[in-house]
Amino acid sequence: MTMAKLLEVDDLHVRFRVRDQDVRAVNGLSYTLDEGETVAILGESGSGKSVAAQAVMGILDTPPARITKGSVRLRGEELLGLPERRRRAYRGDRISMIFQDALTALNPVFTVGDQICEMFQVHRGMRRKEAKARAVELMERVRIPSARDRLGDHPHHFSGGMRQRIMIAMALALEPDVLIADEPTTALDVTVQAQIMRLLADLQDELRMGLVLITHDLGVVAGVADRIVVMYAGSVAEQAPARDLYARPAHPYTKGLLASVPRLDRGGGRLVPIRGVPPNPAALPSGCPFRPRCPRVERVCAEERPGLVEVAPGHAAACHFADEVHAHG
Repeated sequence: MTMAKLLEVDDLHVRFRVRDQDVRAVNGLSYTLDEGETVAILGESGSGKSVAAQAVMGILDTPPARITKGSVRLRGEELLGLPERRRRAYRGDRISMIFQDALTALNPVFTVGDQICEMFQVHRGMRRKEAKARAVELMERVRIPSARDRLGDHPHHFSGGMRQRIMIAMALALEPDVLIADEPTTALDVTVQAQIMRLLADLQDELRMGLVLITHDLGVVAGVADRIVVMYAGSVAEQAPARDLYARPAHPYTKGLLASVPRLDRGGGRLVPIRGVPPNPAALPSGCPFRPRCPRVERVCAEERPGLVEVAPGHAAACHFADEVHAHG
């Protein structure tokens, strides 16, 4: 009997109804995650990656959002359609999330100790004293100096990097199977970014959890991801093992992203930006959504929306010319 994947997202569609417009935020996203694996969801702002994560977590505001199609399974159990009380029991316990802005995600009124203790009191039924001891352990685990003395501090007393560590501590409090990290290093300087990513990697190894890393930063992805899913206009543009995607991209969008990032191994030359802007999700173009910005565009791109074409084992791209793009690296 084949073991179920840790997390399976299959053909996920999310729509928003805004001022009589149907905004198609996510259009058929599919990916899987194994125990101990890191899958990076990569894309520009507006690509649908954060909305998809909120749909997986079950925290979308409905309305205006609605999941119109798809499946989200955790160890084979379908999460979509579960009663809210049962879904709430999964959040934090089996699947948890680190949000993009720790200062707004943390409650400014309560101390960080209170907020971490609440996880143990609500989900584990612990008494206050025991929960407080576990909170200190967690803060030490994410390397916050003088953890016991800082339990009574409020979020604004911490630096940006330390607040992000508090968020990580809360997300890992119940040792979830899956951790979703939504832009966990945004607004942090490069040194602190590296510290946070190293911390996540160490904790992942320790707990054997699956990590979904949502980001727009190719540099962050390079050193940590096992597989990468590139999103564009709510859809999967390309998915591949990380090493393969960097070495031989098969979608013009991915190729453009890589060309627009400075690299230490390639001296000289100019960066090549992707022309144009991402499409309006309420008025996507016909055919391929990347068509208006694509240097490889032909008539078929306007007439037919491409499906995912496999160019190598585990490597597929939604482009009519994926084989050709892949062949030329």
